[in-house]
Amino acid sequence: MTCQKTNVPPAAELDIPALKAKYRAERDKRLRREGGEQYVRPTDDLSDNYAHDPFTPIAPRDALDEEIDVAILGAGFSGILAGYHLHKQGISNVRNIDHAGGFGGVWYWNRYPGVQCDNDAYCYLPLLEETGFMPSKKFSDGWEIQAYCQKMAEDFDLADKALFHTLVESIVWDETIKRWHVKTNRGDDIKARFVIMAGGVMNMPKLPGIPGIHEYKGKMFHTSRWEHDYSGGSWDNPVLDKLADKRVAIVGTGATSVQAVPFLGKYAKQLYVLQRTPSNIDERPNPPTDPDWAASLKPGWQQERMANFHRGAQVVFNPGEPDLICDIWTEVNRNLNIELEAEGFPQISIEEMMARREVIDFQVMERLRRRVDALVEDKKTAEILKPWFRFMCKRPLSNNEFYPTFNRPNVKLIDVSPTQGVEGMTEKGFVADGVEYEVDLMVFASGFEVTSDLKRRWGIDTVTGEGGESIYDHWSEGPSTMHGVITDKFPGMFYMGYIQGATNSSTTEQFGRQAEHIAFMIGEAGRRGAQTVAATREGVETYVQHCRENEVDMSEFQNDCTPSYFNNEGEKNPKWALFKGYVAGWDSFLDMLTKWRKSPDLPGVEFVS
Repeated sequence: MTCQKTNVPPAAELDIPALKAKYRAERDKRLRREGGEQYVRPTDDLSDNYAHDPFTPIAPRDALDEEIDVAILGAGFSGILAGYHLHKQGISNVRNIDHAGGFGGVWYWNRYPGVQCDNDAYCYLPLLEETGFMPSKKFSDGWEIQAYCQKMAEDFDLADKALFHTLVESIVWDETIKRWHVKTNRGDDIKARFVIMAGGVMNMPKLPGIPGIHEYKGKMFHTSRWEHDYSGGSWDNPVLDKLADKRVAIVGTGATSVQAVPFLGKYAKQLYVLQRTPSNIDERPNPPTDPDWAASLKPGWQQERMANFHRGAQVVFNPGEPDLICDIWTEVNRNLNIELEAEGFPQISIEEMMARREVIDFQVMERLRRRVDALVEDKKTAEILKPWFRFMCKRPLSNNEFYPTFNRPNVKLIDVSPTQGVEGMTEKGFVADGVEYEVDLMVFASGFEVTSDLKRRWGIDTVTGEGGESIYDHWSEGPSTMHGVITDKFPGMFYMGYIQGATNSSTTEQFGRQAEHIAFMIGEAGRRGAQTVAATREGVETYVQHCRENEVDMSEFQNDCTPSYFNNEGEKNPKWALFKGYVAGWDSFLDMLTKWRKSPDLPGVEFVS
């Protein structure tokens, strides 16, 4: 079936200068001077709510004092992909270390009602051809994704070696033995030749710094620590029957809340949805996987699909290329491609291409605002739910039940943008616009530490390399790396994430390619009889300069966006921005890495005996 152009309003109907002014005004009223500091790390009496695991009992074990080849800090997709590529290099003396009770990372922790992947699962779930696994539908449920993570861990000989319910407290380089001391809250001293920081993008929950949050006497939890004993139901059967007599408030209307709100609205006696900034939410086409389609796939199909998704979501489709994904993520480029196809794919400049994309961006966002009007009966509520920003200023979402939930008599939307967040909390509930609302349960759908400072995201107090230098000082102005995965003064320590590399629209493809590159370096150390591998200062400086010369300047776009984790809550030029574009593109970036791996001297790193 051909993916058609969406029915957007004609550009002639839109006053784009007026829309730009509206976008700026909506952005400005949500800006807070403290930026990302408006969120707080769990501390004091709140820490038990977020450090503990409500899903799996902690099994007692003896402290370990051992030497291993590789400590992989994380057991989500990043950590599993690191283990897979090490496995391909013949390196098996590894351990995944994670504070969760099992594999999955964010898919272990996120068990809130309605949890699903909001990307095409045939792209997002990695190594489908290698494992023979096929998602049950286009947008996989969370429990299915976590089960797949467990399957990969078992397939790649990682499952029996992992250390769970283990928090890393310090990582210290020991020059005398050329190893890292990885010390944990379980009393472990693991001496690793190599350390891979594979914590992923979403590993540390963040809390809004609401005045009075410590005074509240009712129940509260973060969505990544959902307590089904309190709400009823389970992540694979979200019947929240224990909320029938409960008044519930949920803070946030991002990706998590959009999935959870329909279930809370269905089962709670009263639901208050506290929104600072609305999301852009399209309908969700989520058909089950067609077995005939799956049987027809040829070898290499997943890489082809991921490449198609990447072009559709981030770059531009090739002339005549079909949109295999056909959802909100690819809509802008799909519509542009269809327009250009009707014109015979004329030769146009990059400036004209971007200008046309901008117009389609405004058309698509207007379509999404009109969708709110069509689905929400109360016009005042509908107005508050409308997104006034550019398409990629917040994570694009899809859901069929979120907007209709506000037609329920027991569901009330509360706009907290005038106070730039929840005004306060009391012993009995929360305060908005000077009014106290009593609730039995406060749910924080406030997300994770995504683009905040490194120490907040990692949650590890001490990470020191050669000469006792802290990584937090080494990267005080942002990352400086070789190929985005290794830095000087920290031999044998590798990094995964959005760090100084080209970006791919599929997070797991991005992390998988980083894991491949890291595993090659570790494998090469073994082949060369070296103890470790280290980036040289010259190699780091050369690569950092290369990145600066090849970076797409996204600052104007990001600075015009509404505050979100994409721009660290409105920060100008955030040090840890997710998407620092590489002007030559993803394929050119991979080609650069491949050529480097084939070079005999591997410039920029040294192998230390």
